[in-house]
Amino acid sequence: MKSEAYLFAGVAAFFLVTDIAYAWFAREPVGIAALGVSFLMASVIAFFSMVNHRRKGSRPEDRSDAEIQERSGRIDFFPPHSRHPVVTAVGATLVANGIVYGDWLILMGLGVLGLGILGLVFQYSGRESELGGRLSGASAR
Repeated sequence: MKSEAYLFAGVAAFFLVTDIAYAWFAREPVGIAALGVSFLMASVIAFFSMVNHRRKGSRPEDRSDAEIQERSGRIDFFPPHSRHPVVTAVGATLVANGIVYGDWLILMGLGVLGLGILGLVFQYSGRESELGGRLSGASAR
């Protein structure tokens, strides 16, 4: 994470210098605000990366003598089948069409979109307890 911290610190410095120059020469408030927000966002990512590096240490990607096998293993759980992304897409489409056709369609779209997002969030919420029970039962045998 150290290289990412330096990369985003450089990006933040670029946006800061560009913002100062833009404020000096253009004196246009929208561009100054946009460049200022860009500087702040890059600074937040640089800060997060540096704190993460200090807390967790170097990763295999940060060392030149690292082996590929050091990063092997299970990454995470990825759901194989779900209808919730389709429901979310339909809800977003209804909201977008509601901008053209009327508020009633926006309200329907927000309802469908909310159901899709809630389904995505809570679809595997009990997964940890299920796996914990299966793993403890398997280890007891």
